[in-house]
Amino acid sequence: MQEQTKFIEKIYSKKELNEIESKLKCLGSDTKYTVTSFCLSRLIISALAFILIVLLTDAGYIYAPFVAIICYYLFYYLNITKKTKIRNKRLEHQALYFFEILTLTLESGRNLENALKVTCTNVDSEISSEFKDALDEMKYGKSLIEALSDLKKRTSSDIIGNIILNIIQTNRFGNSILDTLYNEVNFLRDKELLSAKEQINKIPNKVSIISVLFIVPLILVLILGPYLIEFIS
Repeated sequence: MQEQTKFIEKIYSKKELNEIESKLKCLGSDTKYTVTSFCLSRLIISALAFILIVLLTDAGYIYAPFVAIICYYLFYYLNITKKTKIRNKRLEHQALYFFEILTLTLESGRNLENALKVTCTNVDSEISSEFKDALDEMKYGKSLIEALSDLKKRTSSDIIGNIILNIIQTNRFGNSILDTLYNEVNFLRDKELLSAKEQINKIPNKVSIISVLFIVPLILVLILGPYLIEFIS
């Protein structure tokens, strides 16, 4: 393992490795890779693609570099970029319910830390697990603000990142956190509503595509069928 790490460190710069590490952290439980295993898998797959193209095609030495480069970037896209987008949508969808419960818990008179504990205990979701991890970090000496700041770094969603940032600033400067959460919950509700409307507006286009692909050919067959049978006879 140490040899693999040293090999990767010779190929990638420290800045690139740190960037990949931060991206992998944003995937949460969606990733099976460490920085070393990700970089190594990426290089191996690109090398295998290069070798296969060279061996299997006549002009492989021309196409192989291009295929290897495509595989290199496609591996990053499929395992980080795409999964990050999917996870962000999932977290943003879960955020409305989580912050609604957090707001109700704060209304009962609890402080932010206790309200987060109660909310995480009663809400079973991926975003709840992220906040649980932040609360666990506090057991090892981190303050609430430090734990939430690290949570923000582990979440690449701009929406959730802004909510966490607003909570941090409100808690730091002693402003009303309930007012902040009321605004954030209203924003999340509006976003969910717009997202639902967007999906509804896409239905006519999907129906049109289905009609063109399946219904129209079927109608043509029914109309032209008798003439075709007569022609063949």
